[in-house]
Amino acid sequence: MKKAFLQLHLSVFLAGFTGILGKLISLNEGLLVWYRLLITSVTLYVLFRFQGTFKKLPWKDILPIGSTGVVIALHWLFFYGSIKYSNVSIGVVCFSLTSLFTAIFDPLINRRRFDVAEMLLSMLTLLGILLIFHFDTQYRTGIILGIISAMFAALFTVFNKRLIKRFDTPTITFYELSTGFLVLSLAMPLYLHLFPAPSLLPSSMDLLYLFILAWFCTVLMYLLNMSALKKISAFTVNLCFNLEPVYSIVMAFILFHENQFLNNAFYAGLGCIILSVGLQMLRVVRGKTAS
Repeated sequence: MKKAFLQLHLSVFLAGFTGILGKLISLNEGLLVWYRLLITSVTLYVLFRFQGTFKKLPWKDILPIGSTGVVIALHWLFFYGSIKYSNVSIGVVCFSLTSLFTAIFDPLINRRRFDVAEMLLSMLTLLGILLIFHFDTQYRTGIILGIISAMFAALFTVFNKRLIKRFDTPTITFYELSTGFLVLSLAMPLYLHLFPAPSLLPSSMDLLYLFILAWFCTVLMYLLNMSALKKISAFTVNLCFNLEPVYSIVMAFILFHENQFLNNAFYAGLGCIILSVGLQMLRVVRGKTAS
């Protein structure tokens, strides 16, 4: 059990580095996501072939999985765009709005009743974002991109719930990321026309960071998470992943000294978000205890 918890917390720690690496890599957000998808898709294909777990699916199954892969690619695109136009702290804090969008999209898509408690807690998160939104006009573009990123992240979660009931996780992961890569490749000429990049090829340091992002913060994180799930409940895993934005912000403060550019409005907004997460955790714990 100790090994499983170590694997879990290591996977959360690695997830916290995704925003940091997005800031370190000099490529624009489009090329960054394209290279991440390329390296990850090829790595997973080789890994699953070697393990003998790769499964070929008919087109009727690839379509819904691939569509969800396009959604995660868009999430990454706007997430890294948010970081490029603001900073790591803003990007990961805006990601907290995923809960609000999930509370809205899940009942609409799955035709269930709205959860009043979820909506109220999400409104507390929204209040935090609004406080942050007004603290400095130079970050507004990054915040807007971060909010759109959270919207796509929520859609990905809702759609993925359906897929997990029908397919195993390795199959879903590979087809989602590989389809996201193919669609982004088709869109890349237009994207680069609208948002020109100084260079299409990564520098030696960018390449190093990209491999760290793909191998450690995507593939290894996924493997550690799946291994931990064999011994630890999904609830505990999701609970621990609430630490991801905290890790990212602390690392951004240490590496980029972002705390020098943030004021009391940011911390007040962050406090509202942490409070909403804490109340949601308490609500779920009480629910599990009662059951």
